Amino acid sequence: MRAAVVVFPGSNCDRDLAVAFEAAGCQVDMVWHKDSELPQGIDIVGVPGGFSYGDYLRCGAIAAQSPIVKSVKAHAERGGYVMGICNGFQVLTETGLLPGALLRNAGLKYICKTVGLRVETAQSAYTEGYAVGDVIDIPIAHHDGNYFADADTIARLQGEDRVAFTYMDNPNGAQADIAGILSQNRRVLGMMPHPERAADAGHGGTDGQALFRALAGALSTA
Repeated sequence: MRAAVVVFPGSNCDRDLAVAFEAAGCQVDMVWHKDSELPQGIDIVGVPGGFSYGDYLRCGAIAAQSPIVKSVKAHAERGGYVMGICNGFQVLTETGLLPGALLRNAGLKYICKTVGLRVETAQSAYTEGYAVGDVIDIPIAHHDGNYFADADTIARLQGEDRVAFTYMDNPNGAQADIAGILSQNRRVLGMMPHPERAADAGHGGTDGQALFRALAGALSTA
């Protein structure tokens, strides 16, 4: 599998994401936000966490207009895989690749801790390494992680089995406890928690490893 990790001014999880991809057996290209095209042969694009463009205007809003994102959207529209984590999830909602928006946390405070996530579907390349109902420990670190969408969108996500993860103990007020969602073709994942920070035993946990390993396995046979 060949992965591209997009780097924006203010990204701070790009290296963590690249290391997690590499540990799963991927070749990784780091792609600068001012580039206009992804490298040839990319299987998945990772949009990392951080504070792209300082979170000015609205989290992810400026990054969604950067030159490389047009190529990321085209990649997704061709059926390519895209994973946005934390700020990356915010960017994907701003581009329209995923529905909804990420609002200020209900408590109006930045939250940084490990939380329990319930796996809601195993029917995606990202989650097939888990079983439905598994509870995994994954770190969060966000100020604007409160997932919001209208009632029809929430019902559609649930009805189409597109909720990937939910919080066991909702830390931010997210509707329906949503921590991560999938696109209609199940190839775009957005999630607020950081699986790349739970992919190395030396960093305190390995519950995120299964996501990267399953993804690499699925794409190697695609």
